[in-house]
Amino acid sequence: MRRSEKSKDTKAKLAPKQKISYEKKTDPAVTAYAVQSLTWLRQAEFLMSAPKLDLCVEDTGYEIAFAGRSNAGKSSAINALTNQKQLARASKRPGRTQMINFFSLGNPDQRLVDLPGYGYAAVPEAMKIVWQKELENYLIHRKSLQGLVLLMDIRHPLQHFDLMMLEWAHSRHL
Repeated sequence: MRRSEKSKDTKAKLAPKQKISYEKKTDPAVTAYAVQSLTWLRQAEFLMSAPKLDLCVEDTGYEIAFAGRSNAGKSSAINALTNQKQLARASKRPGRTQMINFFSLGNPDQRLVDLPGYGYAAVPEAMKIVWQKELENYLIHRKSLQGLVLLMDIRHPLQHFDLMMLEWAHSRHL
C-alpha cells in the first residue's frame, strides 16, 4: 500500500468534526438563585455618617467594613458591589471619606461600612491622628463587625499600618 492511499483511509475513518459551542451554559435554577442572592446587595441605602464611635449606628446585627489606605478604592468597591455609582462618595483626592459611613442592606441590622483611609490624605496631621484613633476604636470595640475587606493598591508595597491591619483582622478571625 502506498503512503498516499494509507492517509486517505485514515481520513475516512475519523469522525466528522463537531461544532464546539463556547456558550456559557448555566442551569436556570442556579441563575435565579444567584440573582436572588445578590438582591440584598442591590438594596443598599445610605444610613448615616459618624465622626466617632459613640455616634455610630446601634451596635447590633452584623457589619462588613471596608478598610485600606487613602485612595485604595474602598468607596468605589462598595459602589461596584451594590451596583450603584454614587452610593458611597468616591473621589480621586485622598482623604475624601472622613467619617465612618454606614449603608443598610435592606435591613438596618445588615450593613456595609466605609471607613476613612489611613496613610496619606490632604488634611492636617492632627485630623489624621483623630481618624486613626476612631478607626482603631471602631475595629477594636465594634461587636457587630463580622467581616473586614482590606483593600490595597498593588502598585505600592505593604506599609507598617497595612501589616498591622492584617494582623488585627487575623487575630479577630475576620
